[in-house]
Amino acid sequence: MSHYPFAKIESKWQDRWEETGLFRCPTVADDTFFCLVMYPYPSGDLHVGHGRNYIIGDALARYMMMRGRAVLTPMGWDAFGLPAENAAIERGIHPPVWTDANIIKMKQQFKRWGIGYDWDREISSHTPEFYKWTQWIFVRMLKEGLAFRKTAPVNWCPSCATVLANEQVVEGKCERCDSIVGVRDLEQWFFRITDYADRLLDGLDELPGWPDRVRTMQRNWIGRSEGVEIDFTIAETGDPLPCFTTRVDTVFGVTYMVMAAEHPMVRRLVVGTGREQEVLAFVERVKAQGNFERSAADVKKEGIRTGFHVINPVNGERIPLWVANYVLMEYGTGAVMAVPAHDERDFEFAREYELPVRVVIDKPGEGLDGASMREAYTENGVQVNSAQFDGLPNTDAIERITDWMDEKGMGRRAISYRLRDWLVSRQRYWGTPIPVIYCDDCGPQPVPEEDLPVSLPTDVEFTGKGESPLTTSSTFLDAPCPKCGKPGKRETDTLDTFVDSSWYLFRYINPRENTLPFIKEDVNRWFPVDQYIGGVEHACGHLIFVRFMTKVLHDMGLIDVE
Repeated sequence: MSHYPFAKIESKWQDRWEETGLFRCPTVADDTFFCLVMYPYPSGDLHVGHGRNYIIGDALARYMMMRGRAVLTPMGWDAFGLPAENAAIERGIHPPVWTDANIIKMKQQFKRWGIGYDWDREISSHTPEFYKWTQWIFVRMLKEGLAFRKTAPVNWCPSCATVLANEQVVEGKCERCDSIVGVRDLEQWFFRITDYADRLLDGLDELPGWPDRVRTMQRNWIGRSEGVEIDFTIAETGDPLPCFTTRVDTVFGVTYMVMAAEHPMVRRLVVGTGREQEVLAFVERVKAQGNFERSAADVKKEGIRTGFHVINPVNGERIPLWVANYVLMEYGTGAVMAVPAHDERDFEFAREYELPVRVVIDKPGEGLDGASMREAYTENGVQVNSAQFDGLPNTDAIERITDWMDEKGMGRRAISYRLRDWLVSRQRYWGTPIPVIYCDDCGPQPVPEEDLPVSLPTDVEFTGKGESPLTTSSTFLDAPCPKCGKPGKRETDTLDTFVDSSWYLFRYINPRENTLPFIKEDVNRWFPVDQYIGGVEHACGHLIFVRFMTKVLHDMGLIDVE
């Protein structure tokens, strides 16, 4: 033939696959293969990046089918999130109208590409039939103590006017709009993922076929560190100021103490003193810098004295207490013992503000002098200026000093994690409503499971600024307290879209089930997933969250796999 009539030939076979149900898969089957591809956001356009994922999945699914396997290859839509809400603001279109139109278009594109899915299992996170079960899981987690509320510093995008998870901050900017991300203190809902830190870390060795790169990325993100928590004390007030360190061998070289700008002790100390205005102005300026910028190695180290001092328990020395931009609240306790002779950041700060530099680990044969050092000495060496530990190799001194501090009640062995509890609150409309009612007498109460779903209202105003649009809905806000029946108010925050995608894969097994999110026996038959296909950029976000949620559902007795 002179040319290939692709439109005629491809549509013929695509229609045939659909008529014969080639990709429809029974729930009960033998020799199963679950080929899962990360479900997309319904933006309205498939692009070449989608093609990498979905064409790979299609080729693998067909290969396994030809080998006689019962292949489950489903598709759905990660439909909540900011773009639909932004479209409502910019175009005057309600989010579900924009979202549903995009889904129709993208399904047509999938068909034209010739990719086969079991469309009988189609799910979308924005439908009440799906988010009812997201809410159900939230309520179960709340009852188990895995969902909780607290005031905490959070990433804040000034343009989107919403809280961002750490995973949604890219190089200090909002992943959606590229605005510089700052920090605010707000009362938020969290999932207690830190309770699972060790299991998530240890479980990395139980993931057959996972790339070593992804394991390493997750291991570093969880960031387990063994060290000592030391009991420093604020001299003027007697308040404890605990500090976690992995370098207890340098504790005799501490010449000042540093707190993160977000540390709650800062405001408590300086309010009502002559330092209040200056210190708090510095704190706000530092918060606006964003965590990525502050943690960069080349950022200029800045600080301000609080006017208070700290007592070092190992030698009784009284050292000045500072607030600095290079200390982050999310690491350790938010307070850092500064040893400029043996830490580059501390050294740079000390030279900037003319603070003492005391050598406590000497370079063999060198005789280091703190006054003349041009850079911190961070290698191993011999203890000096360290009381009874002088002369010991610092690697030996770590255990000896730790034992001594523990015996004297100055500190104790501790484990710290880089991983922080998962912030799931969002000040948005287009997300799963958090199923909680606030009562003046009873406090926050979960919505009873039989009353789910808490549906999104349509009488809302979209401005893109400030509080959640749900606060503008007269039909949504008022609700009776589930416990005492008195008038209450609904939670107006919605859940992070990562909550939807932390469990969506289980819903594919029983997408029309209306008594439970899924049937345990059916899930056990298809899980664990045989192949998951998606971008490596999800290694430290989605892929950690879905591992966490799998373990949570296991612990609730809902599935057998971990």
